[in-house]
Amino acid sequence: MPEPSGTSTTTPPAGTTGARIHLENLTKTYPGSHAPAVDNVNMEVKAGEIVIFVGPSGCGKSTTLKMINRLIEPTSGRIRIGDEDVTDMDPVRLRRKVGYAIQASGLFPHMTVAQNIALVPKMIGWSRARVASRVEEMLDLVGLDPREFHGRYPRQLSGGQQQRVGVARALAADPPVLLMDEPFGAVDPITRDHLQDELIRLQHELHKTICFVTHDFDEAIKLGDRIAVLRERSHIAQFDTPEAILTNPADDFVSGFVGAGAALKRLNLSRVRDVGVVDFPTAGIDDPLQDIFDLLRNGSTNELLLLDRNRRPYKWLRRGDLARAKQSLARAGTLVTDTVTRDATLRDALEAVLTDNAGRVAVTGRRGEYTGVVDMETLMNTVHELLEADRLEALEHQHQLQEQRHRETLLAQEGLDTGEGGAGGAA
Repeated sequence: MPEPSGTSTTTPPAGTTGARIHLENLTKTYPGSHAPAVDNVNMEVKAGEIVIFVGPSGCGKSTTLKMINRLIEPTSGRIRIGDEDVTDMDPVRLRRKVGYAIQASGLFPHMTVAQNIALVPKMIGWSRARVASRVEEMLDLVGLDPREFHGRYPRQLSGGQQQRVGVARALAADPPVLLMDEPFGAVDPITRDHLQDELIRLQHELHKTICFVTHDFDEAIKLGDRIAVLRERSHIAQFDTPEAILTNPADDFVSGFVGAGAALKRLNLSRVRDVGVVDFPTAGIDDPLQDIFDLLRNGSTNELLLLDRNRRPYKWLRRGDLARAKQSLARAGTLVTDTVTRDATLRDALEAVLTDNAGRVAVTGRRGEYTGVVDMETLMNTVHELLEADRLEALEHQHQLQEQRHRETLLAQEGLDTGEGGAGGAA
């Protein structure tokens, strides 16, 4: 099929700090191989957008990504970042200008968190004061308390914390481009969801140009401004927005990635911030017990959300728990086991709500602080709206096909009539 649309050079949105990436006839053939691993890729990634490379194992998506910062040298073709052709640039200098985050973080185990983050800024000659300030800024940006994590070593961090530090290190020198090679593939599903939400939040603030490799199409839908579905040798099957690929896959190969349940997959296109997040009665863990009891007894609902000292969701407390809470809250209530952020997808929220007996989930900010609650009714209304939109779209498509067939039948009939008339006249 022809190369995808989306190669315009329109002015990037205000606040964009990313740079346009242009791949021209990019090819990689390994020594001893008759066929190229990546064959003549042409693609433009707009400044400030997230483009996801997705495709079957061995299709060349990681090879294509690594050629952008020349961790793998292309056999032929050109790479342009912004207005600069970087194909012949010193590769070490190029890599210091392009952030790179990989699976399992790739942190140096003998360096502290601060030393890992400071690595590239030091290499490019930043002053000690500027480096120290940047380390604090980056830790805060990825939601890690600088006072707590500055001096820790990677082995002292959870998998999710290591990945956050890996992203902080990749962004430390403020590169316009960030390359991410399955960066969240080695963590558990809940942590992965939170890391995806964190990346979305960071992109809202930073507006970098991000190329992201994944084998998970749901992750691609959730994160991507556009998705490049790649065949063997990185041939582009379709390069378009997630919504366009879900509703109009180019062929059977792309349909295979979309899979069943396209309407439900579209829940990955909407965020919690797009629906009604409601306030909910809350109390602090240090509030007087009597105040908490009064709030429960006199409130409009039969439960409240207990917050810890950092205003993070801690326990759901119901009126029925009052008897056990007479002396202490320690044994009363139900611990909050899952939360979502405003950048979480509606699919994430729906999964969290479905696993909760009361059908609701707390919504939190960047440091885990409480910001509201989203409930089953709100989410189900949204699902029904999406399903109805899909039904109407399918009916419209069917109607257009019927009209097209009717027009073709009329044209064919007119052709037959003209032919018969001509034959009669000749006779």
